[in-house]
Amino acid sequence: MISKASAPGKVILFGEHFVVYGVKAILCAINKRVTVTAENIEDKIISIKSNIGDLELQPNKPISEIDSPLKPFYYLANKMIQNQNAGIKIIVKSEIPLGVGLGSSSACCVAGAAAISRLYSDTSKEKILEFAIEAEKTIFQNTSGADCTVCTYGGIMEFNKENGYTKIKSEPNFHLVIANSNIEHSTELVVNEVKSFKEKNEEEFSKLCDNETNLVEDVLELLKENNTKKLGEKINQNQKYLEAIGVSNEKIKEMIQIGMKSSFGAKITGAGGGGCIFALTDETNLNETINQFRNKSFECFSVKIDLKGLNTF
Repeated sequence: MISKASAPGKVILFGEHFVVYGVKAILCAINKRVTVTAENIEDKIISIKSNIGDLELQPNKPISEIDSPLKPFYYLANKMIQNQNAGIKIIVKSEIPLGVGLGSSSACCVAGAAAISRLYSDTSKEKILEFAIEAEKTIFQNTSGADCTVCTYGGIMEFNKENGYTKIKSEPNFHLVIANSNIEHSTELVVNEVKSFKEKNEEEFSKLCDNETNLVEDVLELLKENNTKKLGEKINQNQKYLEAIGVSNEKIKEMIQIGMKSSFGAKITGAGGGGCIFALTDETNLNETINQFRNKSFECFSVKIDLKGLNTF
């Protein structure tokens, strides 16, 4: 039997870093996907093939002994074949750049959980999400689950630590131009640097959190109105807050300035310190914004919001 599933990547639109301290974040799924094919095989092995390498192991190996970015797939496969007299072959194909804050690992976990679990039962989306978060914890122990959630259900959602996730009933028609700095960064390191900034600047950081809270509430209204121009202004404001807490650098600032020349607004997405930024556009300025980045030799591509989320077939 063969089972196949795909899940979208994600972009954090507003609230990264501040979400750690109780502020809402707004995320969206994007129409770049990971597709996972799972197949029962006679040999009692777990075989995983992907564009970032391969992994082939016997079942029941301790997950702590596996040093591979593919170990979430091994974890899922091993969990599902405990009572099966067979092995699993898994093939992973991804359209999402790896390690740049676009939810590649979360999309892998969601698509992997769906494809593998549905070899054996008609697993619900809720259960797939549960499996995906378990798998993601093998590589990001402190994951909030927000990324896996938006990759499962698609669209736009708000998230905070106290109340969890709420899907936003809005279907805006904007485009995002994603530009990659190609600077490697450690999310853990950047998060710790923000924590250090907070401890040294308690009053300033508290004010920034209040400002971000107000900004996000304004954004929730603008999303209902599909007011792309004013959303762009909020994006630029959010970028200033991120620069204030020290997660930008000269190359990112250069990219932000390039993006702002023709788009409605541009900001970091994710941890910062490297990775990607996005610029908000619509049909009127999409191509010009892409050209601005490419003229300066920055790798970029456009995405739209993925409203479907997890797809199984």
